[in-house]
Amino acid sequence: MKYYSLNHNAPTVSFEEAVIQGLATDRGLYFPENITPLPAAFFDTIENKSNEEIAFQAIQQFVGNEIPENELRAIIKETLCFDFPVVEVEKGIYSLELFHGPTMAFKDVGARFMSRCLGYFNRNDKTSKNTVLVATSGDTGGAVASGFLGVEGVDVIILYPSGKVSDIQERQLTTLGQNIKALEVDGVFDDCQDMVKKAFLDESLRHHNLTSANSINIARWLPQMFYFFFAYKALKSQNKPLVFSCPSGNFGNICAGIIAKKMGLPITHFVASTNVNDTVPRFLENGVYDPKPSIATISNAMDVGNPSNFIRIQEMYHNDLEQFKTDFSSSTFSDEATLEAMKTIYTTNGYITEPHGAVGYLGLKKELENHSDAIGIFLETAHPIKFLDVVEPALNLKLPIPTQIESVLGKEKVSTKIKTYEELKSFLG
Repeated sequence: MKYYSLNHNAPTVSFEEAVIQGLATDRGLYFPENITPLPAAFFDTIENKSNEEIAFQAIQQFVGNEIPENELRAIIKETLCFDFPVVEVEKGIYSLELFHGPTMAFKDVGARFMSRCLGYFNRNDKTSKNTVLVATSGDTGGAVASGFLGVEGVDVIILYPSGKVSDIQERQLTTLGQNIKALEVDGVFDDCQDMVKKAFLDESLRHHNLTSANSINIARWLPQMFYFFFAYKALKSQNKPLVFSCPSGNFGNICAGIIAKKMGLPITHFVASTNVNDTVPRFLENGVYDPKPSIATISNAMDVGNPSNFIRIQEMYHNDLEQFKTDFSSSTFSDEATLEAMKTIYTTNGYITEPHGAVGYLGLKKELENHSDAIGIFLETAHPIKFLDVVEPALNLKLPIPTQIESVLGKEKVSTKIKTYEELKSFLG
């Protein structure tokens, strides 16, 4: 499989080159040259396949022969070391729980897959190192820190906005040590992301062999399609149309879901549910893509003013807005509406959501008014404990601390504060 830049001004590259480079030389995101639908027989018998087998068949075309089958299967087995329950919240509405991994966030899948791919590509080179440079608005940092901890030949530097991630999220990315370092940026997520993109194109930093573990990296992004296949497997027997609602910040999950649909997965409609950072909902209304500075909300992982992956979605629909709207809608919701949804879901159904899942639920409820015969699935992207400062007072309860979280609570935070790109360069050396 070859990958091309969505800015169309850089050479095509292999899977390995795209993983290691992260971003193309023309600042474009990489995209696969082909998306080949899976055979009908795959979907006819999907309920009889293990998650590992489903994931292998889904990702194989994108890796090609660059990782041998036995190695790729081993990488997938290590990646999918936890469950992906589909839980009925109310009649016809399900939560796809993506928080049962080591850091209790959906990004565990992509981070584990990418770290192991990079480890495979570095297996024979004991002299040079790769530096993974990643910006986080919340959960990416912890997942990347956990996924890459101790991986030989890889240093990880995580940029996060000071005061704009939860306490547990911050601890997950600042307490591990070893090959993981955290930079606390005086700014918002978009500032962190801009610094990372700038560093990739800085010739003076080439000796660091920089790559990214944000969803701009294909090895972080593509495995996110697995969730949608797993949910279909769980709900196939109901024989109803499926509507997926994804809480959307950088639009990686929903973009991966659309890839799955292009591969033949029978998904009727996607909803990109956003908080007040509404760049995409506004685009669907007026056809003008007008990014604005991000606004802080209680669903902080979605506080993104210029979502990187949206260009990949536009590519899949050939920049045809009307074609796009047949499969895709987007709605925006306030913090007040999010809190009210959390309370309603809990009091009515006894199910605990965190702010991102609640935004997904709201978008799903709205869209299901147009699909009376469909089943709705919203992505619950993080465990409520990650946002206990919001969840506990909203629902008037005390959350038990899962073992994954207990392990970081007593550790000392270690971070370096920076304000400017020059300070990042100085830190890299």
